[in-house]
Amino acid sequence: MFSLCDTGSGRIAGLIATEEQEPVAEVAVNLSGLMSGNETTPTAGTYAFNNLTTGAQADYTVAPELDVFPLNGVSTFDLVLISRHILSVQPLDSPYKLIAADVNNDKKITTIDLIHLRKLILAIDTEFANNTSWRFVRADYVFPVPTNPWFEVFPEVYNVNDLAGQINDADFVAVKIGDVNSSAATSFANLEQRTIGGLFAFDVEDQQLKAGNAYTVTFKATEIAKIQGYQGTLMLDKAAVELMNVEYGAVKEDNFGMRYAAEGLITTSWNGEATPGEVLFSLVLQAKKDVQLSEVLGINSTYTVAEAYGRENDALLDLGIRFSSGVLASGAVVLEQNTPNPFGERTVIGFTLPRSLSGAEAAEEVTLTITDAQGRVVKLFRGNYGAGRHTLTLEAKDLPRGVLYYTLRAGSFLATRKMALQE
Repeated sequence: MFSLCDTGSGRIAGLIATEEQEPVAEVAVNLSGLMSGNETTPTAGTYAFNNLTTGAQADYTVAPELDVFPLNGVSTFDLVLISRHILSVQPLDSPYKLIAADVNNDKKITTIDLIHLRKLILAIDTEFANNTSWRFVRADYVFPVPTNPWFEVFPEVYNVNDLAGQINDADFVAVKIGDVNSSAATSFANLEQRTIGGLFAFDVEDQQLKAGNAYTVTFKATEIAKIQGYQGTLMLDKAAVELMNVEYGAVKEDNFGMRYAAEGLITTSWNGEATPGEVLFSLVLQAKKDVQLSEVLGINSTYTVAEAYGRENDALLDLGIRFSSGVLASGAVVLEQNTPNPFGERTVIGFTLPRSLSGAEAAEEVTLTITDAQGRVVKLFRGNYGAGRHTLTLEAKDLPRGVLYYTLRAGSFLATRKMALQE
């Protein structure tokens, strides 16, 4: 086997894009066979291996791979859509969506896929147990049974025997596992924007908590019939209250993730039917000091993005808590830990901006400052962003190695986190 060099006139090139023809960046494309090489797709989604030896026994295999950010494009709304398919209410309409719905890679779509995907959404799992984040199907492959893409093994590599010249259409269709509504970002070069079409809020009775006493905080929702599901991260001020128990109502145990409960953070994801005003669930809290409940209970996107899904036009809604005192806890400014950390080539920083209490959609000026261990500014981002979660990708080539700090300023909010760029 030879590495690529100026030895021949052959070429294998192509495009990697989604079913909707959106090019996918950062795909590792590997060439093996008589010669070897590797490329990473740019934002245009293209790749090319040039100067290949041609002729008899000039055999090659092209294999794409991308297995990062499993939650990219994945939300409880995908659970809603997969459930519709399983119940034959609204079948998924393409073989690629069916492949995306087969979360556990057992070549069928069942409630087991829903369980695995929900665990990922709830941050119980951090990767797909038996699958990769993305799959790639040869674009020229025709599924003999489109409603059953596993009728035969579909090709995920491009094989060429006795390369005679140039092949410029060795294309692949990229499939993001778990994402059946095609919402995955195909390039991480820019900030991701979300359009919020309203608000769904839990109804909670506000009360004064007294140190040493235990309280059962009941979550209801008068507008529950207007949504298909929700997800988010419940937030407790662990200095003021301690979580003793979660009592289940219409929302069950498997709709919660307790992995970060010690941090005062509970992930939740639910979809289905519930009666307006019925108890969804309750949190049993013990107060550590005298405090108002609405001051120590909130919702954000730290681990599971806070959002709900309306029944009308599948609208994307903000998620919040409406207290009886009139206080509306509609998310909070949240600065997430970068992922991965430490990092080698690139890392993603997420942050969430809340809706205002009036429901206004005015954009907020946000500044993200990157500094080194000596406090010197090495990178600065500034822009206006609306309510919702946003992400920013940092490239290692633009930063010095070692310990770094990133600071988010949005209005009166100021927070700093530490990250490490591998030496």
